[in-house]
Amino acid sequence: MTDLFLNVDAGSINWARAQFALTAIYHWLFVPLTLGLAVIMGIAETCWYRTRNVFWRDVAQFWQKLFGINFAMGVATGIILEFEFGTNWSNYSWFVGDIFGAPLAIEGIVAFFMESTFVAVMFFGWKKVSPGFHLASTWLTGLGATISAWWILVANAWMQYPVGCAFNPDTMRNEMVSFLDVALSPFAIDKFCHTVISAWIIGAVFVMAVSCWYLMKKRETQLAKESIKIAAIVGLFASLGAAATGHKSAQSIAAVQPMKLAAMEALNDGGEGVGLTIVPKIEVPYALSIMATNDPSGYVPGINDILNGYTRADGTQEPSVDEKIARGKKAIAALAAYRKAKKEGASEEVINAELATIKENMPYFGYGYVKEKKDVVPPIAINFWAFRIMVGAGCLFILYFLLMSILSFRIPYLSIITRRLLATFGILPETDADMHDISGLPDWHYWLAIALVPLAYIASESGWLVAEFGRQPWTIQDMLPTWVAVSDINSGSVALTFFIFLFLFTLMLAVEISILLKQIKKGPAYSAKA
Repeated sequence: MTDLFLNVDAGSINWARAQFALTAIYHWLFVPLTLGLAVIMGIAETCWYRTRNVFWRDVAQFWQKLFGINFAMGVATGIILEFEFGTNWSNYSWFVGDIFGAPLAIEGIVAFFMESTFVAVMFFGWKKVSPGFHLASTWLTGLGATISAWWILVANAWMQYPVGCAFNPDTMRNEMVSFLDVALSPFAIDKFCHTVISAWIIGAVFVMAVSCWYLMKKRETQLAKESIKIAAIVGLFASLGAAATGHKSAQSIAAVQPMKLAAMEALNDGGEGVGLTIVPKIEVPYALSIMATNDPSGYVPGINDILNGYTRADGTQEPSVDEKIARGKKAIAALAAYRKAKKEGASEEVINAELATIKENMPYFGYGYVKEKKDVVPPIAINFWAFRIMVGAGCLFILYFLLMSILSFRIPYLSIITRRLLATFGILPETDADMHDISGLPDWHYWLAIALVPLAYIASESGWLVAEFGRQPWTIQDMLPTWVAVSDINSGSVALTFFIFLFLFTLMLAVEISILLKQIKKGPAYSAKA
């Protein structure tokens, strides 16, 4: 087992990681817009169902058309992503496939078929099914996409926090012992809520940008105004929700992935009452302790503390990485001895002794493949800045959607005060006629809405950078390092497919953007008034 893992070409490891990162990054360009537009179009069609005003049906059909373009691209990249587990990460798939494969199988069999079935009704059933059934199909399409995200995020969360499993030394595999522990892991719930809610932000920003472009061009004015109202409320709710779920996720990370949290903060030496760094040399006192423990004086370990061992809040001692490496090697040696004893027909006493050693040291099994303790420190610069980009953009979106909610809904007194204040600083026109109409904003305001689209994607991708780079060097936290999980294949083959995928994914993205822009420029197809 040891020889199998350690003879893998180092180039294969790097190219396999690069290829998976490439596919995941491109895939995530499509997924959040799918989840976000599903909410927008569902609300628009609900308005049509309640009012029977054909205008709302036109609005729903317009956003559904853009949803469909993006949905198709997301499916293509997602399928390739799952295949890579078998091609580039076969050791990983063999070692934990019994656990990791279950949520992916459910996602493919249940969630994907659910969304693909109802998406057909949504697009082609306007005149073939009742309004109520069509509305249900629209919401079920979005629900199917969300359930699909749930199972994928369950699989990813298990890599961050492996639970509900036990190692079988006879099969040399980790096997699931509790499906509910895997499916309902607190880490999975936190990750799902934060990820999906943040995807709604991208949908809201996209709708806001398209609508503001229409207002700037002085066309599709009614659709733009009503869509801005929907996007402003969805975006504000999602921005606040992302902040709340992000705080909960940070506490989960502090509990089970303290090294990731230390890397996010570039915290070399921890302590009690630790401040949160905004940018280097500027910090908010006690904020990191509050974020991690809900206690201003809570203890947060730093990188050096984790490397050298520290005492947890509950009084238990966390071993040093050197001790974990020693215990991991002990588990690997005991495993080899156990298999040899079984093969040679040794006594039950000898076999049970090796089993006891394996069980005692199995929590540190992955550390047995680590050469030096510095190897378990994630890339600090990437985690530090990606986290700040994500949080900074999230704060900006809260302010932006709050402002757009006030401006678009004309909230009495608050709207007037806000508009007067902004007019004083030249942000809004001074004339009363323009101040009471969202379409009377200066052009730079509309350009700002368009500019926020790439920022939303950068923030979303930054969140994934923190999630995945922060887990390094582990494919599965504390269980399997990346260099152990990779397939033993020629690095040149992986490099070749990397550039093929880079070309194809870039082409797909360019095609999607081109089609989206053409459809936006074309605008909605309005129905004749009933």
